[in-house]
Amino acid sequence: MPPPPTGFLVARRPDGFGDITPLHPGNRYTLGRAPTSKVIVRDDLCSREHAEVFPDAGAWLVRDLGSLNGTHVNGEAVKGERSLRPLDELRVGRTRLVYVDEMGQLPEAPRSAVGMQPAPAPAAERAEGLEIRKRLGQTRYHPPAPAGEEDTRSEPRATPAQAVAVLYRLALDMAGAADVPALCDLVVDAVFRATPADVAAVLSLKDGKEPAPVVHRTRGPVARTYHKVSNYVSHEVLSSRQAILAENVAADAALKNRDSITELKVASLICAPIVFDNQVLGLLHLYRATPHLPLNPDDLEFTLAVARQLGAVWHRLRRAATLTVEVKSLRDQLKVESQIVGESPALNAVVEQARKVAETKATVLIRGESGSGKELVARAIHAGSPRRDGPFVCLNCAALTETLLESELFGHEKGAFTGATERMAGKFEAADGGTIFLDEIGEMALSTQTKFLRVLEGHPFERVGGNTPIKADVRVVAATNRALEEAVRAGTFRLDLFYRLQVVQLTVPPLRDRQSDIPLLAEHFLKKFVRETGRKLKGFTAAALEKLGAHRWPGNVRELRNAVEGAVALGTGPVLDAADILIYGLDGGGPAAAGPCPAAYRPELLDEVEKRHILETLKHTDWNKSKAAAILGIERSTLDRKIEKYELKK
Repeated sequence: MPPPPTGFLVARRPDGFGDITPLHPGNRYTLGRAPTSKVIVRDDLCSREHAEVFPDAGAWLVRDLGSLNGTHVNGEAVKGERSLRPLDELRVGRTRLVYVDEMGQLPEAPRSAVGMQPAPAPAAERAEGLEIRKRLGQTRYHPPAPAGEEDTRSEPRATPAQAVAVLYRLALDMAGAADVPALCDLVVDAVFRATPADVAAVLSLKDGKEPAPVVHRTRGPVARTYHKVSNYVSHEVLSSRQAILAENVAADAALKNRDSITELKVASLICAPIVFDNQVLGLLHLYRATPHLPLNPDDLEFTLAVARQLGAVWHRLRRAATLTVEVKSLRDQLKVESQIVGESPALNAVVEQARKVAETKATVLIRGESGSGKELVARAIHAGSPRRDGPFVCLNCAALTETLLESELFGHEKGAFTGATERMAGKFEAADGGTIFLDEIGEMALSTQTKFLRVLEGHPFERVGGNTPIKADVRVVAATNRALEEAVRAGTFRLDLFYRLQVVQLTVPPLRDRQSDIPLLAEHFLKKFVRETGRKLKGFTAAALEKLGAHRWPGNVRELRNAVEGAVALGTGPVLDAADILIYGLDGGGPAAAGPCPAAYRPELLDEVEKRHILETLKHTDWNKSKAAAILGIERSTLDRKIEKYELKK
């Protein structure tokens, strides 16, 4: 047990005195706004660590801790250390504290404010036989000193020291509560240990409805019927946000007036609001059925202190439950968004290859046209691998300049380049223990390729502007829609990196080669956008599905997704018809022609085809690069590099 206090700090309020902090020898007491302070001062004029009170040579001294507004004793600023004498007033910010060696030194008039003697009873409030003896908005209980031994007393009411121990024990137990009912059970147990209440209950308040019991129990082996708190009492508590102690003064009249509030058959009751951040979460209700040993103001103080503790933990559990539901919803949504939809033989072959390679540590290169679903295959590999619980980090190599790409991959130190205002960890560090997916790997600059190759070979790397070796355990999955062999021959892609990436190669088929998957994908996207928009659409007509199946889908699954999204946005009937499916070709003049477009073959380099196609697209958009990039299905930065590569001009 701690030694008895040799001094007290008592908060001075306009109506008397408030919270009491006992000062135990051998301890230092910091005052400030920080939650770690021994005396927490909720005052915006106080510093986080404003001052401290400490013992020295049998006296208590105060020292300012470099606060912004200073510390004052009896109106004089504290410089260095100053000893405290009984009834000295210590001021920090707007908050005033009185120091005393013992509580009896406080002036007589306000002593009831700290619970030293009963306060003069206010004019009693009566309604239907119930008399409110006392209201309480603040409690004298402060975060208590460490608890003593296990409670073994037999009397029904705790002493003040025992009540503090019960509060401390309750605070520890609350931290381990798994849910609100378990939390309320702990509160009821604490109430029975510290008060003579026969019945205790915790009631929940939701959406303006009547308070509903979460937990209610009776003391001892004899079960009693729980009578819910009366409307009069609950209204008084909810409207004033104060705890109430009331006594039944009309017990003799109960038989004459069955509608009276005395039907509660209680001699005394306490009802306290459970509040967090000015929101009432519920009520803590306890009562005693017999006039012997009625509930008193000390019990009211304890009940309010318990209700304050309960409010904070209750809110935390509610918030945690809400976050758990949100996380589950997001995971379910991510699972839906990440699943590969389709049953065609071409797609099933890729899925089977992904399943097999997922179990290994091999680097994977995924090839396929833009919009065909390469990232979904990469996610499937990660989800099926032993690294599934680790992070999955994506980076589009075409979306960044050379300097920024290296910084994104490997991180940078503060001041490494203009704009590097602080140290930043790169994607490789972020993906440690998981998988990194590098899209459009063919757009990576040669200088970055060199550093990237060393990392692939297991060497450590340094952040941009740094010299500290960093090693990360990362599996690399890369993707490209370019012919990397052509880039190697052109000297824009390293041959050794090409071989290092192509340990396992998966080729995702274009949508035109898996026509049987189009209806499945269309239904999948329809459900997704109906869920997001709230539109009441049931499906596609046969004509709509026929129109979807006839298109070549040069933009692959991405183009199909956009077409369905547009149809959901503009559709008017309960089902989507062919007229709702708007598919535009590159000429912008109307729906794209269905089926393959026959043309005479002529030998031509792939670069020449790409150059001519990009130029025609730019002409079509009047050199609006953003529109052209959207039509081509590439990033704007990629388009800029291709314009420079092919020396295209307006």
